[in-house]
Amino acid sequence: MSKEILMVVDAVSHEKGVEKPIIFEAIELALASATRKKHGGDIDVRVAIDRVTGDYSTFRRWEVISPEVEFDEDNEPEEFEFHPEHQVWLDDAREQNPELQPGDFIEEPMESVEFGRIAAQAAKQVIVQKVREAERAQIVEQYTGREGELVGGIVKRVERGNVYIDLGGNAEAVIYREEMIPREAVRGGDRIRGYLREVRSEPRGPQLFVTRTAPELLIELFTLEVPEIGEGLIDILGAARDPGSRAKIAVRSNEPRIDPVGACVGMRGSRVQAVSNELAGERVDIIPWSDNPAQLVVNAMQPADVVSIVVDEESHSMDLAVDEEQLSQAIGRGGQNIRLASQLTGWELNVMTIEEAEAKSEAESAKAQAVFMEQLDVDEEVAAILVQEGYSTVDEIAFVPDEELLEIEEFEEQIVQELRNRARDVLLMQAIAKEEKLDGVEPAADLVEMDGMERKLAFELASRGIVTMEDLAEQDVDTLMEIDGMDEARAGELIMTARAPWFENENEAEA
Repeated sequence: MSKEILMVVDAVSHEKGVEKPIIFEAIELALASATRKKHGGDIDVRVAIDRVTGDYSTFRRWEVISPEVEFDEDNEPEEFEFHPEHQVWLDDAREQNPELQPGDFIEEPMESVEFGRIAAQAAKQVIVQKVREAERAQIVEQYTGREGELVGGIVKRVERGNVYIDLGGNAEAVIYREEMIPREAVRGGDRIRGYLREVRSEPRGPQLFVTRTAPELLIELFTLEVPEIGEGLIDILGAARDPGSRAKIAVRSNEPRIDPVGACVGMRGSRVQAVSNELAGERVDIIPWSDNPAQLVVNAMQPADVVSIVVDEESHSMDLAVDEEQLSQAIGRGGQNIRLASQLTGWELNVMTIEEAEAKSEAESAKAQAVFMEQLDVDEEVAAILVQEGYSTVDEIAFVPDEELLEIEEFEEQIVQELRNRARDVLLMQAIAKEEKLDGVEPAADLVEMDGMERKLAFELASRGIVTMEDLAEQDVDTLMEIDGMDEARAGELIMTARAPWFENENEAEA
């Protein structure tokens, strides 16, 4: 029997490519299972096989326990169930060996079962399971660290829109329906590529998760098709996709003699066409990268021509003006063009006609002019000059260097100093008014002491009529977002903390 065990281990190890220790452990588990069945099943058995000779010994064992009193949710001691078939008390165990500790085992030799047909069948089942686990572990180990790579294989089957791919070497990946390109026809036996998004160890099913909708797939495909990208002569600095319909990539050349757009398009469009074919006919716009955000946006809006652009750094947005006949092209079907350009550049983009842009600019200029006339107490002419020079807030007048204001042809040094002094006085008065407003109302103690609350914020809330936790609980996120420095996540947390007593009262009422 010992030789037969060694032969089985050698055969399975060579056939399945699984390490011998794993197969030995599987046979030990199978022999232990056969021994338990022979003796009634409710005992703990350990089998030890000599890895050199194949001889094996069988032991019955008991776990050493020392019960500690545990308490349930009602602080009542839980009952402890003792199983003499495979447990032994610590005091009794120490009569045999004083050094034993809880969790140790005491063992007694017992008669071994033969490695016969029943044991072999049980061993086979365990071995098959162990082999599968080992193969899955090997796959995870093989692909771990390869997230972000382009992978390809043969479609094994399609189930409920999910596509299962054979990557070779027993590796199977899945592309879930939501990660597939919409309306893409895929059948068994087709070759398909995807972007390896995640490698995750799972007890059953695929462990490799692939996507065909990620912008990174577009980048990897161009890297494969355009040698200049792989060689570092061209960089892809951004990508945005509407999977299966349209995409945009921004490219930059690190070699002055190379046209990055032409290199990616290829001879007669061969390179970009190869990528498009791989992505179910997805149309790809290739635009030149620019370090100037406004120029990058203009490039990204192709094929529409942008006539003028207004950048708002504070809101990280841009207003784009186009000819009326190009408005629909600039927006794109369903807003596709403007949406992709926004994703690619990272800016919020607003498209309008030239007339609309002019009207908006005039309205904003009139508003800023009115603010200057009211707060700085200047006439219409001075306010108009400030707006014309690009100033829109009193803060800018107060803190801009003197040199910039002195560059305005109509302003002398005396006028500049007077404007700055008036602007600073306005800001000072606003600050004092705000402090007085905060000092006028005090928040309730429960609001000040609430988890996550700061004293300054509590006074700010009180100045807005939110004095107690109950008041705060009745607010919504949008109301709190009006406070300077407040973000949506924190506003939600504060409101939920204030509402916590509501839920406690509901639970008490139900009880």
